[in-house]
Amino acid sequence: MSAKIRLYVEHPLGDGQSVPLDRDQAHYLFGVMRLAVGGQVLLFNGRDGEWLADVEQAGKRAGVLACLQQTKPLQMPPDLWLLFAPIKKARTDFIVEKAAEMGAARILPVQTEFTNSERIRQDRLQAHAVEAAEQCGGTYVPEVAELQKLDRLLNHWPEGRQLMFCDEAEVGAAKRLAANTPGQPWAILIGPEGGFSDRERARLSALPFAHVVSLGPRILRADTAAVAAMTIWQQALGDWE
Repeated sequence: MSAKIRLYVEHPLGDGQSVPLDRDQAHYLFGVMRLAVGGQVLLFNGRDGEWLADVEQAGKRAGVLACLQQTKPLQMPPDLWLLFAPIKKARTDFIVEKAAEMGAARILPVQTEFTNSERIRQDRLQAHAVEAAEQCGGTYVPEVAELQKLDRLLNHWPEGRQLMFCDEAEVGAAKRLAANTPGQPWAILIGPEGGFSDRERARLSALPFAHVVSLGPRILRADTAAVAAMTIWQQALGDWE
């Protein structure tokens, strides 16, 4: 197989399926990557696995690919949400990219009392999740939800979903995640740079589905904490085998 380019598409994929390209995709494949008719691309759409496709038509503003064979089945991540408070633009992008790479099923920006950013560009963050999946060989792209208040999310928390609460106030404490609930839906909550408020900490600690976890002896930046927390969860309860 000679294809080295992976491309996310919205179109259904299957044996013999034709896949039309929009202007941006055509520009990338034929203008930037210099593919021509007869070239090959790996396609995925988050539903049908990965497919090897031939270039049938190549133009400056459009093109058509044809699916040849499936190269990977759809690999679903664990039922894990990542909740985080947005921070500076580039570091928020980093959190979304790493969450997509490390196996989050859904990414939820939340507004806490000390969150620095009151708005996000959901479409831009979703594009970062797509790019991460393209680059790391993933076949699934997590949804990046719109920013919502943490209190509101907790008020409507889905029954049965456990919450790993990473509390910077527990730095150095020996509070680890107990690997006793495999297969259950989970979420990880990372706080803002200013930490959680006393009120938020008290509420979270009292929730019956919340599990307070320390991320070690040092206070971590929010983007580092997201990667550390996902690593801890994946090793204890995820699909890292």
